[in-house]
Amino acid sequence: MGKQGSSPRGRRVENEDLDISFGVKEHEFRSLDLQHGGDPPLGRRLSGGEYNWDKVVLTKGMKNDSAKFTPCKGVYVGKRQMWWLHRHIRSIVFTLLLMGFLYLLDSLLFSIFDPAMLQSNYSLQGSSKTEVEMVPRAAKEGPVKLYERLLNLAASSLAEREFKQESSKLWEEPYPQASSWKPCADKTSPHVVRAGKPRNITGYILISANGGLNQQRVAVCNAVAVASLLNATLVIPKFLYSNVWKDPSQFGDIYQEDYFMDMLKDEVNIMKELPPNLKLLDVEAAGSLITDADLSKEATPDEYIEKILPLLLRNRVVHFLGYGNRLGFDPLPYELQRLRCKCNFHALKFVPEIQQIGSLLVRRIRRYDFARSTLDKQLLGNLIPHVPLRHYHAAEGPSKYLALHLRFEIDMVAYSMCEFGGGETERSELQTYREVHFPLLLERLKKSKPLSPQELRKTGKCPLTPEEAGLVLAGLGFKHGTYIYLAGSDIYGGQSRMQALTTLYPNLVTKEDLLTPSELAPFRNFSSQLAALDFIACATSDVFAMTDSGSQLSSLVSGFRTYYGGGHAPTLRPSKKRLSAILSRNKTIGWHSFEGKIRKMIDEGQRVQVRGLGRSIYRHPRCKECMCRH
Repeated sequence: MGKQGSSPRGRRVENEDLDISFGVKEHEFRSLDLQHGGDPPLGRRLSGGEYNWDKVVLTKGMKNDSAKFTPCKGVYVGKRQMWWLHRHIRSIVFTLLLMGFLYLLDSLLFSIFDPAMLQSNYSLQGSSKTEVEMVPRAAKEGPVKLYERLLNLAASSLAEREFKQESSKLWEEPYPQASSWKPCADKTSPHVVRAGKPRNITGYILISANGGLNQQRVAVCNAVAVASLLNATLVIPKFLYSNVWKDPSQFGDIYQEDYFMDMLKDEVNIMKELPPNLKLLDVEAAGSLITDADLSKEATPDEYIEKILPLLLRNRVVHFLGYGNRLGFDPLPYELQRLRCKCNFHALKFVPEIQQIGSLLVRRIRRYDFARSTLDKQLLGNLIPHVPLRHYHAAEGPSKYLALHLRFEIDMVAYSMCEFGGGETERSELQTYREVHFPLLLERLKKSKPLSPQELRKTGKCPLTPEEAGLVLAGLGFKHGTYIYLAGSDIYGGQSRMQALTTLYPNLVTKEDLLTPSELAPFRNFSSQLAALDFIACATSDVFAMTDSGSQLSSLVSGFRTYYGGGHAPTLRPSKKRLSAILSRNKTIGWHSFEGKIRKMIDEGQRVQVRGLGRSIYRHPRCKECMCRH
């Protein structure tokens, strides 16, 4: 779940419903459209429209009244009209000039502020319009909007603050205590307890990890800790091929193998392959094949020692098949917890091919040759060029951007059992998907009384829609022109779902918008490698906004930003339960009150806290095993 398809893309959406009236570089796009014979936008007056209409009415009126004039009267009236025209010629000319000026002013303002044209044409570099594939609903229906009143209030608020100074606090960590925590999982000071490389090897551990990029990352680091716990040698993990994702990527296609082994060499024995004498061993026949059914979901060290160590000593090999989240966070010895952190934050480096395109992606979002922060160095290594890209250099200096991970793919939407305003078409489509992909979920629901969609939403079990994400950003005060990088883009509902968000924030791009087809070609059929590019763009962003705290990508990115951000990498973590309560008042709540509640919700999620008991060390590294407090 949550893994990208081979070519995730989003479509630019035309929006006509929300009352929002500003954009970027519209005059360029308008002239381009008209050159290609495009129709003028709705609401725009055609050139000379009113003047021609007046002439038609005047001519028609004169023709109808011509029978009323005799020849004599006609001469008299004609002279009188000429005299009147001569007397008022200055007023007429002034009036026509004034009308012309007002018309030109109206055209200029419209070209600057027309949002519909912006939606259909905007691209961060001014490149040609990009087509983005999203998961459409079965029926071609209109835009789905659950909170139209709030959307209109948000649009008005964005318009009012467009020419005001944006608060710098939006782009900063609100609590200075965050900067007092420093990375130290790799330190060798006397205060750090090292696991120590075992002298007597008990056997070899094989790992076949399932899931997507981020699930596999967790599995690898758990396996490192287990190998140390059991005094075993870890063979470089394998990644299972999924018929759903169809990605054959292996460890060496994503991470640097030699760097991984070298970083952990003093604490864990790691080999690339089994010794020749053990390669032919049938581990299943020997009873050394371990599946999820053989271990608790978050097994303790004692369980590994009681169940796995005897098999390892007897057969010399244990194979964990479909390994993932099978090691608990507490209780765990200090040195093993620290080793997990060292693996995740120090030993797993993306291969140079991913780092190079990731660097190109981030530079194009920011539009300038950015300064090398600690996050940049850790994720991109030495592959950040020092020469600016001329085609993407911003004349006005560096550009900040917000990365948004919308976890609104069809798998998440279907699994949640929630409803999102799509009516019978949506219910039928999601039920069909569940029957194909989640038959066990449906069987489990038959044996218990499921919660209603309303109860699920009230308890915070429903993923945030793009519409809700846009309202949160508007409530926080992010301006209409904010650059937003969208991680992944297989959004369920396609254009109709994205319209509310892209109307409020049209400067929204994906990697497909920023990278050329030839640059993306090496990763096109490898969804884990594409996900690695999203990981880089999110982790190095100025602000990262998640919509689902349970997402592996969001969890790992937020942990990475905590570990390396130095207190300068804010992450927005909306509470789905609290947001549901706020939005339940969408028909009556005032915008000022809405803003206050949203800001309070986000502020509480940004407080500096030490990792709690049982919490993920990958997401919450502020603890003595991972970070040092100065």
